[in-house]
Amino acid sequence: MADSFDTTLATRAESLSLSGLLKFLIPSLLGIGLFLVPFSTGDTINIGMGLMADGLKALLGDALPTIATVVLCLSIVLTLTVKLVRPAWASEGAMHELFDVAPLWVVMRALGAAFALMTYFQVGPQAVTASFTGGVMLNDLAPVLLTFFFFAAILLPFLVDFGFMEFIGSLVRTPFRKIFGLPGRSAIDATASWMGSGTVGVLITTQQYEQGYYNCREASAIATNFSIVSIAFALLVTSFIGINHLFVPFYLTVVVAGLVAAVIVPRLPPLSRKPNTYYEPVGCRIAEENTGDQNLLRYSLGMAVARAETAPGPLKLARIALFNVADIFLGLLPLVIAIGTVALMLAEFTPLFTWLSYPMVPVLEWMRIPEAEAAAPATLVGFADMFLPAVLASDIESELTRFVIACLSLTQLIYMSEIGALLLKSKIPLKLWELIVIFLLRTAITLPIIVVMGHWLVG
Repeated sequence: MADSFDTTLATRAESLSLSGLLKFLIPSLLGIGLFLVPFSTGDTINIGMGLMADGLKALLGDALPTIATVVLCLSIVLTLTVKLVRPAWASEGAMHELFDVAPLWVVMRALGAAFALMTYFQVGPQAVTASFTGGVMLNDLAPVLLTFFFFAAILLPFLVDFGFMEFIGSLVRTPFRKIFGLPGRSAIDATASWMGSGTVGVLITTQQYEQGYYNCREASAIATNFSIVSIAFALLVTSFIGINHLFVPFYLTVVVAGLVAAVIVPRLPPLSRKPNTYYEPVGCRIAEENTGDQNLLRYSLGMAVARAETAPGPLKLARIALFNVADIFLGLLPLVIAIGTVALMLAEFTPLFTWLSYPMVPVLEWMRIPEAEAAAPATLVGFADMFLPAVLASDIESELTRFVIACLSLTQLIYMSEIGALLLKSKIPLKLWELIVIFLLRTAITLPIIVVMGHWLVG
């Protein structure tokens, strides 16, 4: 049930005041500047929050893997303490929520800490400690996640809690409903992913679901179809794979294929079978929208101001930010390290993805893709990590084949080393088998589009 704020939101939106507009505009403009406005820095494109994260990463430098290892060990130690000792300080509240977790998550936190310790001290099986498995997770990904999520968790309220989601959602709700079957506010998730990072888009979606602004079906569809990788990562992929001179047709292809998948995939099982129910502890926080006699812009401003006037105060925002940081560092990071390391081990030290990709060889040959046998594993290995397809395809001579693999790796979206782990950790009810099915659906839908555009644009 919607609370008193939500049931009267449309009524309150009818009146605007200067103070209300300022409460909406100042924090929201700050959030826009931090998350949605791209900056050109040298040869790369970044956002304000990304620049801050990069600055912290440069400041801490080589200490970040050490910090990550300490955080991962702290996570499992505190979790085991709470589970076994049941101290009074964790009997309820935030500490209880952080550390009294299900047995599966205890195992994941233990694995994350174990993998980090083995990699850091270079002891144990090479499959774990190698530079391209545990090394990638601890030395490359963990520092990025620590710095990126630190600022994301603290600064995200400026984007989502002061009315900007309501403003955009009201403006574009009709086309988004008709085209994607989703609320207009999901445009923010897509834009934040595009400018910043797919993980930021998922973070916005999970928070909106847990606060009652998306239902189960909407949150599941948005998180698995709009959490695209950033322009900065797209530039990295094209540079690594040797097609940076084709960046414009490359990104055009990614956008077209991604939009088509976003229209189709939510209308297919398993996403189409998700219920239109809201997160039970919160319920629905969205009132039925009715613009009445107001024009759309005026109504959207009113909705934004009404939301801003009920935004949390500074102390509550600080508490929320601290909890989000702790939840990401102590809950999400171990899951990413554990799942990501296992996935990379399977990709690098077993023929699993090669075996699974055998049916793709005749498909690629039928699509007239050169070096189909070499390209086939790269079409599926992205489920483990989003950069692996580029690594496997970097030695392929055909420019067309490298173009297709690079585009496909960006449109598949479900990467277990990052997005997948974040979704499994979230309250959004998505199971591992559902993520596998969604990954395969996105592959099946986007691959033909990419191949057709590749033949047309690359030749």
